[in-house]
Amino acid sequence: MSTKSKTATGNGNASSNGTAVNGEWPTRARHLLVDLDGTLVRQQEAIDGAAALLAHFHDRYAIVSNNSTHTAQGLAKRLGRLGLRVPPGRIVLAGELAVRQLAQQHPGARVLLIGSPALQRFARAEGCDLVQESADFVLLALDMHFSHARLAVVANELLRGARLIATNADATHPGPQGRVVPETGALLAAVIAASGQQPWRVIGKPAPLLFEEGLRRLGAEPGSTVVVGDNPLTDAEGAARLGMACLLVGQTPGAVAPTVAGLFAAREEAPQYRLSESTSKVWRSVRTEVS
Repeated sequence: MSTKSKTATGNGNASSNGTAVNGEWPTRARHLLVDLDGTLVRQQEAIDGAAALLAHFHDRYAIVSNNSTHTAQGLAKRLGRLGLRVPPGRIVLAGELAVRQLAQQHPGARVLLIGSPALQRFARAEGCDLVQESADFVLLALDMHFSHARLAVVANELLRGARLIATNADATHPGPQGRVVPETGALLAAVIAASGQQPWRVIGKPAPLLFEEGLRRLGAEPGSTVVVGDNPLTDAEGAARLGMACLLVGQTPGAVAPTVAGLFAAREEAPQYRLSESTSKVWRSVRTEVS
């Protein structure tokens, strides 16, 4: 799906799909799709304003995240410990969605899953046939214990003919005190270097699948939904693909506030954000287009 990128507008005018992203955006937006890491949380801490944002939208939001470590059930418990009460049904995760899609579209397929114990358990519960060799698919998620030996297994399975599905292509996500946390994309880079094989499919943002699932669960329309995130290459690009407005927070170019708390405190200055053409070209040069 192609995107005609637009530059950011700082005047708070309505977007091309009719959604106003200006000082009145919290009352004008009917639904919200919000990113997780770097937007609501940084590792084991909630970001300033996260609880207030979710409380304001109450039953009109969904979290849409490239997270491939947790399940929605497990993540809901983790968020609860941070003071963010989120029902599991409001959490859309790249790891879970990748497993579900693989189980539904390729029943009986042999799957080598590189991922957390939680995702492994979820995959078995969904009916996936998890194997260590002779796989039809390699599903690459975030594995905290990824090793040289594991890399060799994956590379040779791909060279033998298995197809590679990656939950996302993010190299890192934000951690506390300005640190970065290596993500699935860092593992993907090693797999590509070792095998010479590109992923057959990438599930996570900016591809539309997660956004579409979030909209479906909310019964929402793109034209009245705002995406809030911290990454122009995933959140803003993905929103633009589906015609949704996007507000970026954090330190990235185009961010309208340092944290989500600023979306309310300084919302009179909050502009709409769209990727510039140059930024979009950079994304296309480093991302695999999702079929």
